[in-house]
Amino acid sequence: MATSSITRNFVISGREQVEMFINAIEESAQNRPERTPVAARQIKGEEELRKFMKEWEEANTDK
Repeated sequence: MATSSITRNFVISGREQVEMFINAIEESAQNRPERTPVAARQIKGEEELRKFMKEWEEANTDK
C-alpha cells in the first residue's frame, strides 16, 4: 500500500495493537514483489515515433 493512500490519522494503543501493527509492517516488508527490469528507450521526434509505432504494430498484429 502506498503511503499516499493513507488519508486519516489513527491511534495505536495497548501492547496487543502495537504488536499487531509491527507484525503487519514486518510481513508486508517480507512479501514485496520482485522487481522486473524493463528495457526502455526515449523517443525523440515525430519520425522516431512513427518508426516505433510501425515496429510495434508489426509485432502486435495477427498475421
